[in-house]
Amino acid sequence: MNEREKNGPLLDNGEDSERVLIVDDDPSMRTALLETVKRLGYSAQAAIDGSDALERLVRFRPWLVLTDLRMPRLSGLDLIKEIRSRSPQVTIVLMTAYGTIETAVEAMKLGASEYLLKPFSMDLLERTIVSLKAGREEGLPAVPLAQSTESRAILTQDPGMVRLLSTIEGVAASQATVLIHGESGTGKELLARFIHARSPRAHRPFIAVNCAALPEGLLESELFGHERGAFTGALIRKIGKFEMAHTGTLLLDEISEMNLPLQAKLLRVLQEREVDRIGGRDPVPVNIRVVATTNRALYRDVEQGRFREDLYYRLNVFPITVPPLRERAIDIPLLAKHFVAQSASRNGLTPSTVSESALAHLQRLAWKGNVRELENVMERAVLLAGDGPILPEHCPSEMPSEPLGLPLRSQQPTNGSLWEMERELIFKTLARVKDNRTHAAKELGISIRTLRNKLREYRESERPLSIPSQ
Repeated sequence: MNEREKNGPLLDNGEDSERVLIVDDDPSMRTALLETVKRLGYSAQAAIDGSDALERLVRFRPWLVLTDLRMPRLSGLDLIKEIRSRSPQVTIVLMTAYGTIETAVEAMKLGASEYLLKPFSMDLLERTIVSLKAGREEGLPAVPLAQSTESRAILTQDPGMVRLLSTIEGVAASQATVLIHGESGTGKELLARFIHARSPRAHRPFIAVNCAALPEGLLESELFGHERGAFTGALIRKIGKFEMAHTGTLLLDEISEMNLPLQAKLLRVLQEREVDRIGGRDPVPVNIRVVATTNRALYRDVEQGRFREDLYYRLNVFPITVPPLRERAIDIPLLAKHFVAQSASRNGLTPSTVSESALAHLQRLAWKGNVRELENVMERAVLLAGDGPILPEHCPSEMPSEPLGLPLRSQQPTNGSLWEMERELIFKTLARVKDNRTHAAKELGISIRTLRNKLREYRESERPLSIPSQ
């Protein structure tokens, strides 16, 4: 049997919407990709190079082509050109271990929808395919996002959001500090990663620090590092986040929560491009690009003396405001279907369909927790719907005061399953993050205090459960 026969027959009579063509001259890579794609339920074939791919394209008629960049006879970029001229409706993802910003830009201009850097995880590939399929079903592709191992596709068809992403594309190539404003759950960190992925630093470190999640004393050490013996408990030298992000991008999430003394140290780093470790003698030079986020109007904090004015202007070189979900309701059906597919895959379930009445209902809600809240609501809806379609009754009738798509008021179990579904979602989330309550609260879109109260409520209920202690 020759190589082409091993990779499947040229002719296949299945539906083109269920077919994926893999193009890679590395046999082990082809095998791994074939197994992953077939596990997702698609019919898949593999081509040994670009010329083989073009022969299969006409007969196999795939909706998605995953192609390597460097191949004999016909390169990945040349293959993209040929596919676009012959089958412009096909979605294309370029894969390469030799990535540069120039290559990514050229691939996107030629018509690639995504750009994956090898080595990438099969989980990332699955998420990419799910996102592309969700966008295709809505009649448009996902907005291209240069990938890292932690990236997620940005799905939008809202004109304002598309314009925002176009603007970000331009500023990403610069070295300008960016300040992202937006309510909790709008995807500020996702946009920060988008900026990094589109910048000349894309293949360098991306380091994120949540300024609200760390106590004041610990935040300084996390950011700037410390020398051994600098304080009680400093048994070894610790490299801070600034040094870890050297040559890359540092995200300061919720910068408004940083205290004034730390703001002064941060200002010095931005001005001098060097870091003083706690207990250190000599400054350490750093080359970083800073992106900061805030869910408050930072200029008001400046007016009230809670934030340094000089630091504000240092950070506010290029301000971006992310619109809340209620102002981009056109994206709700697209995002809802995407989150349903993700939730079903994560829980080993068959993806539910979302009824038109449910989508209309979702578009009428206020979404105080924004996209993160919608993701949580759709996870609950998938569990409630079971094998049937998602209906309005599987979604909340109104949004709670905190963004967890489940009732947060104290209540004892009723004849219905809502209380139990809330409890089940919380415990599943805790299990997934290995009982880390901080991470669980962030995933659920609620405060640590609310999570503690819910766990206390479960302990005091008539049906006690084994609650993780912490």
